[in-house]
Amino acid sequence: MPNALHNLIGDLENDRSLDQPTRWRERIDALERIEDLLVYEAEALPPATPLHQRVRALQSRLESIQSRLYEAIRMAIVQGAGAQALRGWASPCDDADPQSYDHLDALISDVLSFEEPSGAIAALDDEMVFYQPTPARHVFDLIERAGIGPHDVLIDLGSGLGHVPLLVSICTGARCIGIEREAAYVTAARRSAESLKVRDVAFIAQDAREADLSRATVFYLYTPFTGGLLREVLDKIRHEAGKRAIRIATLGPCTAMVGAEPWLTPVGAQHAHRITLFRPNALPGRH
Repeated sequence: MPNALHNLIGDLENDRSLDQPTRWRERIDALERIEDLLVYEAEALPPATPLHQRVRALQSRLESIQSRLYEAIRMAIVQGAGAQALRGWASPCDDADPQSYDHLDALISDVLSFEEPSGAIAALDDEMVFYQPTPARHVFDLIERAGIGPHDVLIDLGSGLGHVPLLVSICTGARCIGIEREAAYVTAARRSAESLKVRDVAFIAQDAREADLSRATVFYLYTPFTGGLLREVLDKIRHEAGKRAIRIATLGPCTAMVGAEPWLTPVGAQHAHRITLFRPNALPGRH
């Protein structure tokens, strides 16, 4: 094991390709391997030894490179060039489990700089689903599948820490509104928007059943609730569909219930583990 450990550390130290900005995925992998070494090989890497110091120096070097990349992307967002900066790192969406996360999520999490919510998180009511952020690849898929542009208003029902409204607004110029019952999440989302100077986004601490949906052209649901609660929200959305053209995008188990609505028709190819887009059928009274 000592020789294997020395060889692994030496290989990482000598791999100067890890210094290239475009090798951010490989840097994330390398940093995860280093974390594993420090945790699982602690006996072979006591703090006072030269080998431990080499590992820490390597970790510091790679973290510094990664931090400069994240700061450059953040600066681009602040200056209004976030769409180009973020889309340049996006990877194609696949049919992987929507609840799985990848390198892109690590990058987005650091770029958006979410703070840990302070204070206790309220217990969920019946039919509410515990919060999981939408994996970033699905957000970029949402943007493409729904054709979101600066003329749109997106409402994310159950927006959590605000990943979806922030990314959609940054990448498209659309007005985005996050509706989230948990006030601690809303506070964290607002701080992120303020630090990045994303102005066309708002986060509202409110029950989705009481929310004003009158401006939305796109609704997004990552299974924030089920049963009768979802039924009430879908009825509210149907009322809005009678007034203007809208799209509904879903991800996760709620897709089946939304797809069973007789007033909705799925658009394009459907994949079990990707965003599904729906449009209302012709409804009387729409103008």
